[in-house]
Amino acid sequence: MAKTAFASDDDRRRLRSDGLSPAEGFLGDFARGPALFSVYDLGPDKSRYPNGPNRYLIDVEDGVGPRECCRFTDDPEDQPVWNGAWNNDPWCPWILQQSKALIAT
Repeated sequence: MAKTAFASDDDRRRLRSDGLSPAEGFLGDFARGPALFSVYDLGPDKSRYPNGPNRYLIDVEDGVGPRECCRFTDDPEDQPVWNGAWNNDPWCPWILQQSKALIAT
């Protein structure tokens, strides 16, 4: 029998789309249907002075590997940047609401 690379399905779902460690900045996750959404704190934009607003990444895993769903900041004037097919998806407001609830905890 072949040995799997992951200890459990839960570990596999927490891979990050950007290749960084899933433990780095992980705030939590939530599910809707077959999709598991994971939220990561990317920290502030340090390329500006003073540092820019804090940035967040939302990944989605629906059985084909983690993919970036959205990036947003904690600046109320910044608009979220949805990736690919997520642009104008009816789930977008719900996804942001769930993500912001994880950030607040």
